[in-house]
Amino acid sequence: MRNLKLLCSVAGAALMVHGVGHAQDVRAQDEEQIVFADLRVPAEILVSASRADDLLLKQYTGSALVITAEQIEQRQTRDIADVLRDVPGVAVAGIAGQTQIRLRGSEANHVLVLVDGIEVSDPYAGEFDIGTLQAEPGARVEVLRGAQSALYGPDAIGGVVAYESASGRSQPGFAARIEGGTQGTINGALRYGAAGDSWDAALSAVVVSTDGQPNARGGTRDIGRDSYTVSGKGSVEVAEGIALRAAARFIRTEGQTNDSDFDSASPTFGFTIDSPGVTFTNEAVYALVGARAEMLDGRWTHDLSAQIAEVDRETDSPFGLTSASEGDRVKASYVTAFKLADAHNLTFAADFERESFRNALAASGGFTGRRAVEQVGFVGEYRYAGEAFDLSAALRHDINDRFADATTFRVGAGYRVTDTTRLRAAGGSGVKNPGFFELFGFVDGRFIGNENLRPEKSTGWEVGLDQDLGDSARVSVAYFDSELEGEIFTTFPPPNFIATPANRTTVSEQRGVEVSLNARLAAQWSLDAAYSYLDAEENGIEEVRRPQHIASAALTWRAPGDAASATLVVRHNGETPDVAFTDPSFVPVRVILDDYTLVNLNARVKLADGISAFARVDNLLDERYEQVFSFVSPGRSAVVGVEARF
Repeated sequence: MRNLKLLCSVAGAALMVHGVGHAQDVRAQDEEQIVFADLRVPAEILVSASRADDLLLKQYTGSALVITAEQIEQRQTRDIADVLRDVPGVAVAGIAGQTQIRLRGSEANHVLVLVDGIEVSDPYAGEFDIGTLQAEPGARVEVLRGAQSALYGPDAIGGVVAYESASGRSQPGFAARIEGGTQGTINGALRYGAAGDSWDAALSAVVVSTDGQPNARGGTRDIGRDSYTVSGKGSVEVAEGIALRAAARFIRTEGQTNDSDFDSASPTFGFTIDSPGVTFTNEAVYALVGARAEMLDGRWTHDLSAQIAEVDRETDSPFGLTSASEGDRVKASYVTAFKLADAHNLTFAADFERESFRNALAASGGFTGRRAVEQVGFVGEYRYAGEAFDLSAALRHDINDRFADATTFRVGAGYRVTDTTRLRAAGGSGVKNPGFFELFGFVDGRFIGNENLRPEKSTGWEVGLDQDLGDSARVSVAYFDSELEGEIFTTFPPPNFIATPANRTTVSEQRGVEVSLNARLAAQWSLDAAYSYLDAEENGIEEVRRPQHIASAALTWRAPGDAASATLVVRHNGETPDVAFTDPSFVPVRVILDDYTLVNLNARVKLADGISAFARVDNLLDERYEQVFSFVSPGRSAVVGVEARF
């Protein structure tokens, strides 16, 4: 791969400084403790479930799951997309250059992704390529399932995925890892965190590189990639009750990809074929600055923040640049929260957001200037947290300069029936404005945008049960039901059959069941498992890339004194409907992708204080499968590595 020398240099430096992240970013010193057998861990905290203060998971009235830093480490996760497969209600489908996530049957652009509080979706595509998000030492992920537009506005119909890197206070010192393996894989990570009485700071760098494997049926061309991430965050208390914070991130991913065969006379028409010289490059810069002030002994808080995102994407061929786009976002938010009493909390928020887009390849035709949309949103939120009863309500009104104004809501309640049983229910609405590609996109002879599109609107509800099984296990079950109106889909009108988006006049329905289990089986054994059943239909027809059945299980063994550990991860994806463009008219043909089961196995052994060696085999059984029609996913791969911390 290109940049191999650079990768080796970075990896070597990472190994020399030692260290790996294990600590989760703990946000309070006096958090309540949950006991699992003989292990005491801090109670899980949700950062994104409120526009104000962090919220204990046990007080949240909807469905959420936290993937801790320890779990990410145990599964030796490198791409965050992989560990999201272990979350109930999440479907992942990826190819080179674009990996999508869908929550509860929603579209990929219905999921809001936050990274250290920054909205990271590409304004042009309307969604975030989750395949570009690499796991940093000490990072954690939380997933809120169900409409969150009442808190965050458009883009959150399906829910929120919030990734948070570790702070310098939660994980001080150096951390590093280096690994190499089959398919020319070289991965490395380096992190340093520090903190003082009134400040903390952290800096991280991650490199993921592989020569890859063929992704065309019967193909021989390896599809590799190089991904680089550099990030930093910090805060400082400049006076009593006044703190400043900042975060920034740079991501660059480059690699090979393949095109489909568009020769109607070819026997492989509509299938992915080896396409030498076809590459992609995605580059993004994100930044956030904020200030927080506390008054009345911390009962009244004010938070002001501003953030930017700049996302550039392009694809190349042997004949030159084939597509290029530039998407930009500027966002400012003010949040004030007041604690009326220990159990009552009121929050008001105001958001301003401006997104702009430019087609950076004039030769592609269509609109090549810059277009922009602006939006102002106002949020009111109330939370009550009692001994046995919890209540939450949020209302948001968005003022749009291009689309009709929208009002969304969310209400929820939870009741602890016994010390071990909690019932909860929630309902709400969501909205998604059309993206720039849907409005103005243009691909010569294949796609024309539609400037008359309307926002999509969703309403839904859920009921759930959280049950503790003794002191060593917890199971959560939820049933959800939602409807989507005005769904944006692609039409192929005759006589030219050129694709163009439109709003459906029928209703799309999503309903299903989600189950998750966290258990301590014995002193050295733990199990995390999840299962989802989904029935997602539009006018009686199954929605594509949304399998009915998804299941996963992660079994971990740890030796006494943490001298060694091993984790077995099994992930099953049921049969999945998709579309194939194998008809010369380019009208899509529905196909069914086979189900598949992936088995990953890893182990770790302690070599000395702060230094350990590890090994991992992904897709142990060498399963051949497709997440997207005719794009073959990677087979078996293996790596070995060393990590250290001090």
